[in-house]
Amino acid sequence: MKKNQIDIITLGCSKNLVDSESLMRLFQRKGFVCKHDAERVEGEYVVINTCGFIEDAKQESIDTILEFAQAREEGQIAGLYVMGCLSQRYQKELEVEIPQVDKYYGKFNYKQLLEDLPAPTQKSDDKVSVKQNTTPSHYSYIKISEGCDRNCAYCAIPIITGKHVSRPKEEILDEVRALVAEGVKEFQIIAQELTYYGVDLYGKRKIAELIDEMAQIKGVKWIRLHYAYPNQFPMELLDVMRRNDNVCKYLDIALQHISDRMLDRMRRNTTKQETMHLIEKLREAMPGIHLRTTLMVGFPGETEEDFKELMEFTRWARFERMGAFAYSEEEGTYSAEHYEDDVPKEVKDARLSKLMRLQQGISAEIEAEKIGKTMKVVVDRREGDYYVGRTEFCSPEVDPEVLIPVANRRLRKGCFYDVKITGAEEFDLYGEVV
Repeated sequence: MKKNQIDIITLGCSKNLVDSESLMRLFQRKGFVCKHDAERVEGEYVVINTCGFIEDAKQESIDTILEFAQAREEGQIAGLYVMGCLSQRYQKELEVEIPQVDKYYGKFNYKQLLEDLPAPTQKSDDKVSVKQNTTPSHYSYIKISEGCDRNCAYCAIPIITGKHVSRPKEEILDEVRALVAEGVKEFQIIAQELTYYGVDLYGKRKIAELIDEMAQIKGVKWIRLHYAYPNQFPMELLDVMRRNDNVCKYLDIALQHISDRMLDRMRRNTTKQETMHLIEKLREAMPGIHLRTTLMVGFPGETEEDFKELMEFTRWARFERMGAFAYSEEEGTYSAEHYEDDVPKEVKDARLSKLMRLQQGISAEIEAEKIGKTMKVVVDRREGDYYVGRTEFCSPEVDPEVLIPVANRRLRKGCFYDVKITGAEEFDLYGEVV
């Protein structure tokens, strides 16, 4: 093990990644070397930032804790610490079941780690930067709020993170300015409920104002918006997109379902008609916008008729990007306490597979329409014979990528190029620099 080095392993969503980056900066200020690479853990201490959102995520977190608990027991590491959503929900149970962990922290008290860890015996000379090495150097995630006031029937997030709390606008803008000064060009704006930003601090929604001011910061090339809510969507956000070329024509807006019966049982506070009207308004107000959504199958009480309605809606909406998952019961949620999880697993799996096959075909058609067009692409990395990049319509990790042959031209990571699209698959494009 490497003395005075802390390895942080982040599981779950990009919001956890932001917390890990914050902790890395604090460790560096204290003099530790801090690394973020789950495939190469070499440090004296290991910190695991867990996810506790759905069953699969919880299991991954538990498996990771067990793996490093064994390493701690065998003396391969000097200290093991766990933080994040899983330990926020189940700290007492984890302390009993996996006692090899030196200490568990929740989602909000993890900075106590700084006091609990012994000071490094030799301080690192590494420069403390705002930008950490959890993502490529040219893009960062900016978390503008924590928590959620929505209380959807299936969702444990309000139980874990509490009520919606916005960050002050100037604090966010100062962070963006500092990151731009370190070479960051692209910003993924994230929150549990993006469009509710500002209500708690300023008495009204301020997301459009925040993004508009962010777009004026010199050096900001792309701003991309994640996790909007359809109910009471602030259409002035589309005005900001129109005015500012650096606000990507992209919106991540989770809809979950379309059947009125399911939306009501899910406590989504919207209807099929309102949802379809919103999509029409978004596409009319911003032609060419790429919409990403998330849909759920197998929610308690979902019938074949409900699922058929969801399939028909997906055909109609033609989302450019879509993720889907099968319902899993989360203790403490409204649905766990009031509904029987009555859709068999094999039915959930079959519906999920059918929905994703439909979306695969839609995605293939949409991507094929881009052949022959020239698009701005940022290069993320090189893989073998290709540079791998993204257009403004592609968020990191989850969306299609653009593959550019290395033989075409030498390109630099983090730089933007005009690329003519020469080929397309369901979830990837091919192109050449022009």
